[in-house]
Amino acid sequence: MVDTKSPGDKTLSVPTKTLSLKPRVETGTVRQSFSHGRTKQVVVEKRGKRRVGGDGPGETHAPEPVVAKPAPPPPARPPAGRPGGASGQPQRNAGSGVVLRTLTEDERSARASALADARQRDVEERHLAEEEAKRRAIREVAEKAEREAAEVRRKAEDERHRHEEEAKRKAEVEAKRRFGEGEAKPGASAAASTAPRPTTSSTPARTTTSAPGRTTTSAPVRTTTAAPGRPPAVAAEAEEDEAPRLVRRPGGAVRPVVAPKPTQKPAPQKQRGRLTVVTALTADDVRERSIASFRRRTQRLKGHAANEPKEKLIREVVIPEAITIQELANRMAERAVEVIRMLMKQGAMHKITDVIDADTAQLIAEELGHSVRRVAASDVEEGLFDVVDNSTDTEPRSPVVTVMGHVDHGKTSLLDALRHANVVSGEAGGITQHIGAYQVTSPESGKKITFIDTPGHAAFTAMRARGAKVTDIVILVVAADDGVMPQTIEAINHAKAAKVPMIIAINKIDKPDAKPERVRTELLQYEVQVESLGGDVVDVEVSAKNKTNLDKLLEMIALQAEILDLKTNSERPAEGTVIEAKLDRGRGPVATVLVQRGTLRVGDIVVAGAEMGRVRALINDQGETIDEAGPSVPVEVLGFNGPPEAGDRLAVVENEARARQVTSYRAHQKRENAAASISGMRGSLEQMMSQLKTSGRKDFPLIIKADVQGSLEAILGSLEKLGTDEVAARILHAGVGGISESDVTLAEGFNAAIIGFSVRANKEAAAAAKRNGIEIRYYNIIYDLVDDIKKAMSGLLAPTLRETMLGNALILEVFNISKVGKVAGCRVTDGTVERGANVRLIRDNVVVHEGKLSTLKRFKDEVKEVVSGQECGMAFENYGDMRAGDVIECYRVETIQRSL
Repeated sequence: MVDTKSPGDKTLSVPTKTLSLKPRVETGTVRQSFSHGRTKQVVVEKRGKRRVGGDGPGETHAPEPVVAKPAPPPPARPPAGRPGGASGQPQRNAGSGVVLRTLTEDERSARASALADARQRDVEERHLAEEEAKRRAIREVAEKAEREAAEVRRKAEDERHRHEEEAKRKAEVEAKRRFGEGEAKPGASAAASTAPRPTTSSTPARTTTSAPGRTTTSAPVRTTTAAPGRPPAVAAEAEEDEAPRLVRRPGGAVRPVVAPKPTQKPAPQKQRGRLTVVTALTADDVRERSIASFRRRTQRLKGHAANEPKEKLIREVVIPEAITIQELANRMAERAVEVIRMLMKQGAMHKITDVIDADTAQLIAEELGHSVRRVAASDVEEGLFDVVDNSTDTEPRSPVVTVMGHVDHGKTSLLDALRHANVVSGEAGGITQHIGAYQVTSPESGKKITFIDTPGHAAFTAMRARGAKVTDIVILVVAADDGVMPQTIEAINHAKAAKVPMIIAINKIDKPDAKPERVRTELLQYEVQVESLGGDVVDVEVSAKNKTNLDKLLEMIALQAEILDLKTNSERPAEGTVIEAKLDRGRGPVATVLVQRGTLRVGDIVVAGAEMGRVRALINDQGETIDEAGPSVPVEVLGFNGPPEAGDRLAVVENEARARQVTSYRAHQKRENAAASISGMRGSLEQMMSQLKTSGRKDFPLIIKADVQGSLEAILGSLEKLGTDEVAARILHAGVGGISESDVTLAEGFNAAIIGFSVRANKEAAAAAKRNGIEIRYYNIIYDLVDDIKKAMSGLLAPTLRETMLGNALILEVFNISKVGKVAGCRVTDGTVERGANVRLIRDNVVVHEGKLSTLKRFKDEVKEVVSGQECGMAFENYGDMRAGDVIECYRVETIQRSL
């Protein structure tokens, strides 16, 4: 060990006492304090700094490069608690806990030099770290180049081995052919013994100067020539594993461990392990990279990649009408905390589960650098309807003709004459109350015409409007003996709103009082000018009863359809309109559909309004089951989950998932609209005043069940018109189908009446209604139903009170009679006075009392009435302040029942 000289060390003296060295370890005690009042006394040691080269702290010499020698192994450090010899200072008692001396000048200088050395070590360590980073980068570049070169050498080596093996095989074959099998083996073994062996050369260690006053000795550099069977990449990895190992000693800088100098030449590596058949056959195999080396390389590459900044992902964010903050963050691949922080900057405090609107979400997404695509809930309906057909794929289709007109003008009779059927006999009351669709084949051209029959009653306005929407041509039927009526005017307005051509059919010309010219003249008032009067509207005089001019009517329809040039694509998915819908007990929900575009087939998935289903069967107007229905064909569709509403548009979708999306959106919209209408949301000031006005209105609760959707719609519209400010019909439930037990239970809870239109209650529902006292009324004619409900609602109206004047009497004198009270002696001036009638006491033209007569006497007898000019005595009930000269007015109050 080389010792250093410091100012605090003592020199050797005259050998009068024992020679010793100052110990390098100074010890002291410190008391540590812990929680709960606990303390502990520990020994603190201070070690002196080891100096290399024997230089003092004040000496500085320029470093000179010297040839490094193998460093001897470091001497063992003495234990910390063992004294290093006599130091000239008294031993310190380890258990006393008190330091009995102060620092000397030598100790202060030693501490200062230790601090200076520590600062120098920090600078050297930083310098070494920078050099190590540079060396690592250079080494990685060299390794990459080495790997590429190794790959090239490996391919060349494989090619060489292949050529050698081929040559060897050919030589063996040739040797076998010439000399036989026995002489071929020695030659092969001799060829194998000529394989090159690895050679290793070493270079002497080099010395580098890293810092002033320090000399760093590096390990000898070894140059290894890889064997042919060992790739250079493996050799490079081995050199990496065998790189100089850095060692930090407690009091010194980081120093590389110097490898010992080899004393003899490296011998060829011996074969280790047992010699087996496998090791003998695989002795010349190429050594591959170890698993541990591969793991170290992967970890190193991952470490470099982790320090690199991640590239920001720019995404297209789909934003609906409302979205939660968590969902928005997920779609942007951002942290939800960042989104909330941006909202807080805008002055809005939100939680991660809060819902924000689309505009706010778009601002946040664009601020974070993403692109935005706005979507709405109604986008699920895009592409269902109104897809433009290619003009090359279209073909002619049959015209759709709607028959409209006033009630009892012969619309259905005219259709029966065209179809050779008798639909009128099946209608209740002789009027059409259902919309119907039929197909008629023209006898001349052989082409089919689709007819839609609409009701003429005033209640079926919605049915007539639906018929006008789906039609191509409107036939307006007007009775020649009746002229233009209110529903005729309504049909004209529907046809004008739909912008479809009209054909006027003047019916019942066989009647003696028929006046066709009168009909033509009345139509001019409503801007309908027929051809015979110089207009462009076709008119035909027909008789459904005698089947007169029906062929001419069909000819006019065909001519008008030819002018319209009706074409469509029959190969596309079907679209249509629900004309009518009902709930059949045996077949389930049934919808009458008019196919307008495409072809509807059995098995198609269809959507109509808020209902969906798969087509189970198609039935035409003749009651026959068909497999498909083309354009302009009316059919009954079976297979819906529930009866759709009349007027809903029908479309074929590609799968059930799309159908569920569309129906769920429409059902949600339907529920929201119903909730908004029921809850009575606060709107404008006018709406609030109307609500206050109707707050005391009486309700007439009803449950209505009808056979088809169209009839139900007409009934609801008629009942809504009956309502006033004092009384209105409250529809608890309205549906299609028979009356069930659930309807009776609902009626019992609200004390409501049940109305059945063309339907009946089942056995269980009828028994429950009889048991609970619920009234069920059945109707087949709509105006009978409306009249009865009108009368019942009239009973809820408050009656009107009417006064009838009887006569007047003048008080002449007032008498005070015991046990009776005051009695007024009067003379009847006009009219009559009746006992028990209402009276008013008028004094100076001011009414001072209103009440009833308790006594009416003439002389001493009680009388019922006193006529004008006679005198009588009168007494009031519970009133006696009567004076002479007052006037008594007698009148009768009548109660008059009101009606709607």
